[in-house]
Amino acid sequence: MTDILMTPRWSLFGENALDKAKTFWPSFGKKALIVTGKHVAKSVMMEKLMQALEDVGITGIVFDGITGEPTDAMIQEGTNLYKIKNCDFCIGIGGGSPLDSAKAIAAMSSLPGKISDYNGKEIDGDFPAVVAIPTTAGTGSEATKFTIITDTESDVKMLLKGDVLLPDMAVVDPSFSWSSPQSVTAATGLDALTHAIEAYTSRKAGAITDVLALSAIKRIFRFLPRAYQDGSDKEARKEMAVAAWEAGVCINNSSVTLVHGMSRPVGVLFHVPHGMSNAMLLKVCLDFALDGAYERFGKIGRKIGAADLKDPDQKAAEKMLVKLESLCRICDVPSLEDYGVNKEKFMENIDKMSKDAMDSKSPANTRKRVSAEDIRGIYQKLWEK
Repeated sequence: MTDILMTPRWSLFGENALDKAKTFWPSFGKKALIVTGKHVAKSVMMEKLMQALEDVGITGIVFDGITGEPTDAMIQEGTNLYKIKNCDFCIGIGGGSPLDSAKAIAAMSSLPGKISDYNGKEIDGDFPAVVAIPTTAGTGSEATKFTIITDTESDVKMLLKGDVLLPDMAVVDPSFSWSSPQSVTAATGLDALTHAIEAYTSRKAGAITDVLALSAIKRIFRFLPRAYQDGSDKEARKEMAVAAWEAGVCINNSSVTLVHGMSRPVGVLFHVPHGMSNAMLLKVCLDFALDGAYERFGKIGRKIGAADLKDPDQKAAEKMLVKLESLCRICDVPSLEDYGVNKEKFMENIDKMSKDAMDSKSPANTRKRVSAEDIRGIYQKLWEK
């Protein structure tokens, strides 16, 4: 098997990365649609971005209609504005939702029909450039060829994919995440951890992504507790930003598995943010998957210092899971019940969620064989005390 490592054309890291990034932007055009949410639109980060655009003679048109996780309606609104204002390229700034939305808007500015026409399909075409500027450390959207958009008619999170969705540029300034609240730091950090663990234990794992995945996992176990407990810890924020990018590159090439497959239906039906639903599912899903990949999970256990080198794979894997539970406790990951999800409604929707999870094909990447019945059982376990 040939390993192909797909990354953004340019990735710029460090404080004041915008100063370097802006020198590339005139090659993308003279007018940019800036895709973001209400909070970032009024922030110092937006002021810095607008100044950077002005410095190189580019007009910025702000679309701040990404309120929560993106829907097809939001993408249509953004696409309409892109066309009306005759924009040349897109800049996404914010968490995973604005970054995913920027990729989707760039695609739909060129593609015919509705975005739902492309659910699950490999998208191709000649699209405008996309610059991705994350303000959280976790989603990895700045480095992936995927975008997740909710279809409001079917209540399904659509997975759109294609090499052309990979951002042309990722601008990773860790100072942009300093103001992230604890809940966002936890959810996005555990989202990155999910990406890295799933990529490493995926059937599609490769030699190069293995290196990046293990690096991201080690960083996250070390630095996420610090970033969560002290948002002003600059070293922790920097290391988490690097880990998020590493993990994003990993899922580009090795994909995701059971956690993501089961997380998306929970998110769309019960309005749980993607990173948080991943965090809620992480332990119970990996507990199921463990005996299908003891060697891989055991290596993770040793890498993070949870297990000794002499421990056999099964024991090392189990120790990894114990340390994962500890990390989730440190980050105050709530249960579904604590989050406010109605148990009766959840149980009523288990069959639909299980079907949607299987239809996403992500569970099939798990090394252990997964059935719809297995998924139903895992969903039910989420309510066990």
